[in-house]
Amino acid sequence: MSTSNNKPTDPSSAPSSRLQAVLLPKRSKILMAEDDPVSAKILQVTLTKLGYDPIIASDGAEAWSIFDQEPIRLIVSDWMMPDLDGLALCEKIRLRPQTPYIYFILLTANHTSPENYALATAAGVDDFLTKPLDRTAIQMRLAVGERILKYTTEIRQLRELIPICIYCRKVRDEQDYWEQVESYIQKETGSRFSHGACPECFEKELERFPGSITQTPGHAS
Repeated sequence: MSTSNNKPTDPSSAPSSRLQAVLLPKRSKILMAEDDPVSAKILQVTLTKLGYDPIIASDGAEAWSIFDQEPIRLIVSDWMMPDLDGLALCEKIRLRPQTPYIYFILLTANHTSPENYALATAAGVDDFLTKPLDRTAIQMRLAVGERILKYTTEIRQLRELIPICIYCRKVRDEQDYWEQVESYIQKETGSRFSHGACPECFEKELERFPGSITQTPGHAS
């Protein structure tokens, strides 16, 4: 009688691809706009090794087409590209309506002038990387970008999801406790508030007390 050398597979020793997808950390997408194939490949490999999921565009026009369909929130773009360069791409993205904040890193040459850096910053560029690219610099810039995107997302959620009483203007927190708006925001963000009176309320209060001493509106007594 012949025997088979095939041993039954232990299900616990071979997790399914679905389980692996759940256990592995999610890879953040990055939109790359680079018209030089060699530079694009180097950047793609570097970003992949750093744990990102790079989406490649061969120029600014293609990058805009990809972005307009799916607003990827991390972008690394070369400056000098045909048709739509990196600066024009950034400006176009900033003008897109109903778009969450995008962190835009521009690739520049070593000889870029301070005037051009100022021009790019005014166009909405968040950060710069010079060629040839350094892996450590890329990693640090992207870490900063992701932290800023996290904060902007939290701020947007704070604006959209705060339940406010229509009568007393108090805010309900996660424990169903109602508190003043400034107390809630201070607790969630660490911001502090100074209290004063707007001009309209200041005039109304003065009318309640004829002959009272005039004070400068906006300053607490």
